[in-house]
Amino acid sequence: MTKLHEIRKNGVSVWLDDLSRNRIESGELAKLRDLGVLGVTTNPSIFKAAITAGADGIYGDDLNRLKADGASTAEIVRELTVTDVQAACDVFSATYIETGNDGCVSIEVDPRLAFDGENTLKQAIELRKQVNRPNVMIKIPATKESIPAITGALANGISVNVTLIFSVQRYAEVIQAWLAGLGKAKENGLDLSTINSVASFFVSRVDTAIDPLLTEIGSTDSLALRGKSAIANAVLAYELFEQLQQDVRWKLLASAGARIQRPLWASTGVKNPNYDPLLYVTNLVAPDTVNTMPQATINALFESNAQFSFDMNFQAAAKTINSLSNFGVSFSEVLANLETAGVKQFVDAWSDLLNTVDNA
Repeated sequence: MTKLHEIRKNGVSVWLDDLSRNRIESGELAKLRDLGVLGVTTNPSIFKAAITAGADGIYGDDLNRLKADGASTAEIVRELTVTDVQAACDVFSATYIETGNDGCVSIEVDPRLAFDGENTLKQAIELRKQVNRPNVMIKIPATKESIPAITGALANGISVNVTLIFSVQRYAEVIQAWLAGLGKAKENGLDLSTINSVASFFVSRVDTAIDPLLTEIGSTDSLALRGKSAIANAVLAYELFEQLQQDVRWKLLASAGARIQRPLWASTGVKNPNYDPLLYVTNLVAPDTVNTMPQATINALFESNAQFSFDMNFQAAAKTINSLSNFGVSFSEVLANLETAGVKQFVDAWSDLLNTVDNA
């Protein structure tokens, strides 16, 4: 039994936060599946790295063919990414059939549409048709403008990975959008058991933003808070998830066959080399969660002697977050800035990818 199987016994599904054609064709992705990885997440930065690295190699033939056919740069990028996601979905098809909510592979709408909910929904519908796999998840950002697109996609029977969630307040809005979407799907006569969703709550970036502020203050108490804000924020999100399970609307949907929207811990690779590489893994073990890990974090998990148990202390988490204000740190402002920066990062990565393909 691997560490991945052990952590799964505690209710945590580990998904790989990476994808490339080389991983698929070399058999590496299938090997990770056999070791206990239960799904895959992607984002514009991941595709940028994969396609840029393989533009002269594994993606070269397709690039040349598509250019010769007169495809636009955007069409080329979309075909390359859709093809990879289709192949990854096929690798995990048996996992999906066995579990019903794992074995999923995510693909994101164009990040430049993050503040355009109407076109985000249109592209989500298009992407679902293009990939044409039951275990694909369409990633929609949790911006204010795209919240209605979450409801719309679910109402159309599309499985949704809601991404770029940083605050508990925004997560609450996501939950409401998800409940509304499933309610409409039920009214539309759809099979709710086939509609999956995860709420991707970003973790490490919170400490990356907060820690320098605490370091600048430099007091004993402020320094002692470093490396704790991100976990506390995620724990409070899980408290909201527990409350959701008592919601009457959810219970009615569950009785109709719906599957609960699981919290997904994203950005779980540590950015501070002084931190335990499993900081955002061992401290966020809880039933009905997904932890999407980069390869380095999965490797650290394989090599560790970590023990897993459920220990979510909601009161301690609230105390940690509340104490930030004692040092003049506006937590809500930091989280709002992280959302803006997160969208920009994906837009920049997508733009760079388009430029790479254009110049290949």
